[in-house]
Amino acid sequence: MPTYRQPGTVLTDYRFTVPLDHADPGGEQIEVYAREVVAVGREHDELPWLLFLQGGPGNRSPRPEGRGGWLGRALDGYRVLLLDQRGTGRSTPANRQTLPRRGDAAAQADYLAHFRADSIVRDAELIRRELLGEDEKWSVLGQSYGGFCTLTYLSYAPQGLREAFVTGGLAGLRSTATDVYRAAYPRVQRKVEAHYARYPEDVETVRAVVRHLREREVRLPGGGLLTAEAFQALGNMLGTSNGSHTLHYLVEDAFLAGDELSDTFLAQVQGHLSYASAPLYAVLHESIYGQRSASPAATGWAAEAVRAEFPRFDVDAALAEDRPVLLTGEMIYPWMFTTDPALAPLREVADLLARREDWPDLYDPAQLARNEVPVVAAVYHDDMYVDTADSLATAGAVRGLRTWITNEYEHEGLRSSGGRVLDRLIRMAREEI
Repeated sequence: MPTYRQPGTVLTDYRFTVPLDHADPGGEQIEVYAREVVAVGREHDELPWLLFLQGGPGNRSPRPEGRGGWLGRALDGYRVLLLDQRGTGRSTPANRQTLPRRGDAAAQADYLAHFRADSIVRDAELIRRELLGEDEKWSVLGQSYGGFCTLTYLSYAPQGLREAFVTGGLAGLRSTATDVYRAAYPRVQRKVEAHYARYPEDVETVRAVVRHLREREVRLPGGGLLTAEAFQALGNMLGTSNGSHTLHYLVEDAFLAGDELSDTFLAQVQGHLSYASAPLYAVLHESIYGQRSASPAATGWAAEAVRAEFPRFDVDAALAEDRPVLLTGEMIYPWMFTTDPALAPLREVADLLARREDWPDLYDPAQLARNEVPVVAAVYHDDMYVDTADSLATAGAVRGLRTWITNEYEHEGLRSSGGRVLDRLIRMAREEI
């Protein structure tokens, strides 16, 4: 177990062997990586553990660079474990380079069916018992999709938890993928309209860019195809605290003198649109809503299917009617597996997962209704990614859950608040406020 130091912290690497399928503990094994972080001088103290579950799906845990932000606040009282959820970071990888080794697309899809929240929680329980012992509990902090995983933890393994903190991650317990995206498009529209109100000059620049992309084939530096719809996906950044400003500075660099898109612009666009660093985010995104009790049907590329109900997102209609082009948000579309080189080899796999039916349930409303684990949650009232109505309904369905509802922060308030969001939740859990 390598141990090393950063300013104010001591870090230790761990690797755990876990079953691919927890229903078959003697079957194929994979590796899950985690990083312990503790404050300097407290390495040998008897501190409670705090497991951090990252947003996603498919994103690796944060890579700390010393004691700062929410991590610094957590280290005041905890020994923190940053988990690379299965398939991400330094855990056994699952991407275009490794998945073909498993066989055909059907074999790859069957493999990835074990990479949802239920498996992540079972991994966490094995790790807890190995690190802490069978009877010792730990705390959990779930950000965004990590909050979804926390609800799964509270549903199926509450005996492992002493308390739970959730930031921007109270999922609808019985919301289908169709429900999620039907609620999402109007929220995204409001965010885009707010951006254009702040930066009205971007209305015409965006129109000029999508007009250009309709008339020409444009390739990004890494070979990806930049279509008008792919450009629309840049609206995903509008759900963060500085996303509107970032988008404005990006589009203001769009053109050289004349009508040629600049290399600076194209390089920045590639950084925002490529899924090379987190392919599972795209491949698994809609399957995280699959639950047989909500709907035994397939998720079926819900974002694409529902989009037709919101014609104002149609690029060609916007150009023809001389109105602002609406950008999109946290939606995954089938065409992304054609335009993005990191996703193209996984197109058939993603389609099989989109057509997969009868996903196991991820939440147990009956268990949540009799929950005994202290739970506190930050609900961001203007959250673009997680529906507020779903979050509040879920908060009411989890016994004893306390919420802090705020529009002071956007979805990534845990990261951008400098520790203030986590501090408030900890004080709420301690009943100091």
